[in-house]
Amino acid sequence: MKKNTYVVLMAGGVGVRFWPYSRNAKPKQFLDVLGIGKSLLQSTYERFLPICPKENIFVVTHEEHTTLVQEQLPEMNQNQILAEPMRKNTAACIAYASYKIRQRDKEAVIVVSPADHLILKESEFVSTISKALDQAQDQDKLITLGITPTRPETGYGYIQFLPSKQVLKKVKTFTEKPEISLAKKFLESGDFVWNSGIFIWGVNAIIKALQEHLPEMTEVFEEHLAQFETPKEKDAIEKIYAQCKSISIDYGVMEKATNVYVCQANFSWSDLGSWNSIHDISAKDKNNNLITGQALVYDTRNSIIRSSTPGRLLIAQGLNGYLIGEFGDVVIVCEKEREDLFRQFVNDVKAMKGGGEFL
Repeated sequence: MKKNTYVVLMAGGVGVRFWPYSRNAKPKQFLDVLGIGKSLLQSTYERFLPICPKENIFVVTHEEHTTLVQEQLPEMNQNQILAEPMRKNTAACIAYASYKIRQRDKEAVIVVSPADHLILKESEFVSTISKALDQAQDQDKLITLGITPTRPETGYGYIQFLPSKQVLKKVKTFTEKPEISLAKKFLESGDFVWNSGIFIWGVNAIIKALQEHLPEMTEVFEEHLAQFETPKEKDAIEKIYAQCKSISIDYGVMEKATNVYVCQANFSWSDLGSWNSIHDISAKDKNNNLITGQALVYDTRNSIIRSSTPGRLLIAQGLNGYLIGEFGDVVIVCEKEREDLFRQFVNDVKAMKGGGEFL
């Protein structure tokens, strides 16, 4: 474990595809989605403790959720929790954390990770991250973790790499979620991996890349750096974020930079991006149903039946491939494969008179 290793956990999302379980007041990363007695954020934090001194772990979250972070990770100091005044996607989040860390350590090497993923074979995870950290010490590479695909998955982005026997492989192309026919070709080719959204780089490498590819963003940050680590930081961040465009680090930097490499990983991984992904990884009954809470099911298969209110019984009959969920003030019944509709559901609820109380 090197003292110049830092970890940034991105915990600012709202988990729209997990509504109505994930709500604005308590999004997915703060929930015990897997039923193991700890939230996804807590699991992610613990996963990085063998890699990084705990005082070098930062969490970036929306300012509404800083109290939740403090409650779930009480060992973290206040200055390790970076509060975003508004959601501007991952580029702004990474820029904020990177500038903060460089003020503390000009030779820092950083792992950036979503706070809400599932990773099994954690010893393999630690080994892979450690190899990538060693490769990032020279401060001139942008490294992304690529997961060896096990099936033609259409819900993940893909990275194509140039064949090499080295630990790092030069990235050739990024492809967003493909159609099933293309996903099958990717799997057969052997030179594509799933894009995990986990990054490793030197602090100077990422700031240089941000300056080159998102100069309008870095100019605003650098204009206000003198206010960081002072009582004026909160006001400065509000001014910065008001001027930053909303763009992901993939679109803003990784797809444009020429010094991007992939470190191939073989541990089990899921981005837990939908109800379908939870169904895939969970224990199910003989008819492939995932049942949580009190429920009776008849002639029902391949479904998720979830009751969250004690003393409330759900009964399902004649269903195949459905989500039937009771979440206090919201009951939802829909095809579990139709994760593309959840954003519409949320937008329609938002447009209802008084709909905000259901979000």
